Amino acid sequence: MPQAVRVLALAAFVIGVLTFPLAAAGGHDTDPRENLAPLGHIEEAAVLGGFGGANPDINTDIAFWKKWAIQGNWDGFSIRDISNPNDPKTVGRAFCDGNQGDVVVWNNLVVRSWNTAAGSPGPFGAGLTCGGKPVPAGWEGVHIFNIRDKSNPKLVGSVQLQCGSHTATLVKDKNRLIVYSNAAGGCNFIDVIEIPLGKPHLARLLRTEPLEHPCHDMGVILGKVMKAACAGGDGFDVFSLGGPGGGSLEDPLHLYRQHVPTVTIGHSAAFSWDGEIIIFGHEPGGGVMAGCEETDPPLDRSFFFYETDTGNLLGTWMLPRAQGPTENCTLHNYNVIPTKKRNLLVSGNYQAGTWVVDFTDPAAAFTVAWSDPPAKPVPPGTPFCCDVTGAWSTYWYNGELYESNIGEGLNIWKPLFDQGKPRRLGWLNPQTQDFSFKERS
Repeated sequence: MPQAVRVLALAAFVIGVLTFPLAAAGGHDTDPRENLAPLGHIEEAAVLGGFGGANPDINTDIAFWKKWAIQGNWDGFSIRDISNPNDPKTVGRAFCDGNQGDVVVWNNLVVRSWNTAAGSPGPFGAGLTCGGKPVPAGWEGVHIFNIRDKSNPKLVGSVQLQCGSHTATLVKDKNRLIVYSNAAGGCNFIDVIEIPLGKPHLARLLRTEPLEHPCHDMGVILGKVMKAACAGGDGFDVFSLGGPGGGSLEDPLHLYRQHVPTVTIGHSAAFSWDGEIIIFGHEPGGGVMAGCEETDPPLDRSFFFYETDTGNLLGTWMLPRAQGPTENCTLHNYNVIPTKKRNLLVSGNYQAGTWVVDFTDPAAAFTVAWSDPPAKPVPPGTPFCCDVTGAWSTYWYNGELYESNIGEGLNIWKPLFDQGKPRRLGWLNPQTQDFSFKERS
């Protein structure tokens, strides 16, 4: 979510009646594309901030547990049954009126980011309720839900944080969860949260990891690599999470800071599955502006590939289809297909849509597949260039690509390219790679 927007305020929404949207074939079936075939779709028309009286249920990040997709929302999250990718169904909905709404999941627990001080007014603020319970004015942090009953998620815990939670990254550590919460703009630290698996109501802030720059998204790879990379400010920080490199899951050891020329809003970081390459992305224009026009600097619409151990730049890839002046565009949220055969990056990029990039040779990365929808009309009353919509996130999960679309809902794609015989996953939290292929080599 754009850092520039975080300081704005958002009026509380009042949702009177819960109705589950129906799956449909439309939404993405006519978008220009290559090497992708449209599968199922859940329609949830929305506009960021609810400008012009539109539905304010803004879809954000998405996490997976077995056949369930947990799709974050500015007013809570939705639980989707994706056992049939041609016909996904919404089976549950939690309401929690703190904007951003990024989610991570472990079994029956969902942790949701609450980004802005409760009670803040305006089109980008936050309300005063979560899970049917009052939230004190000024509160911000994370909420914890039990989703054992998928049709009726229940709020079971919360942790208040100094700067709220913009994004979250989850790892399991024996009988507890460790959540790294990132506040993004203006808060130069990472919050480290502990959630006991049997007693989530006892969740607490363990410590903060100080930084010289903000941390927006923290990507983690476990296995024998045990590293983290946190994007923010003018680059990214790299940590060791244990093993020979030092540090631990609870107390990451800072290794180095990598400055990325031309970057001012570092956004996302992930790893190749052998842990040897860091993929870095940033967010020029804060995600609400047209950042991928032909006249924009090439590096404003590029991914950067760095050698993990040294921080040396290995190559870049530039979005080859320039976007128009009414299309908000950032290379936003992404993951890597878990295969030893190739390095394949899957990314959601707002109105630039969904893209797949082969970076097996990071010095010569190339496009494998894409879907780039037509520009949306600018809604009345918006202070931005665009209808701030498009693919917030697109992730590979067990053979399909799942696109969380801000203004459309959920789009599912069938890849028409060689996926490289990927490992099947039991779950996926987008910022967490729970194993590495080094351990199997």
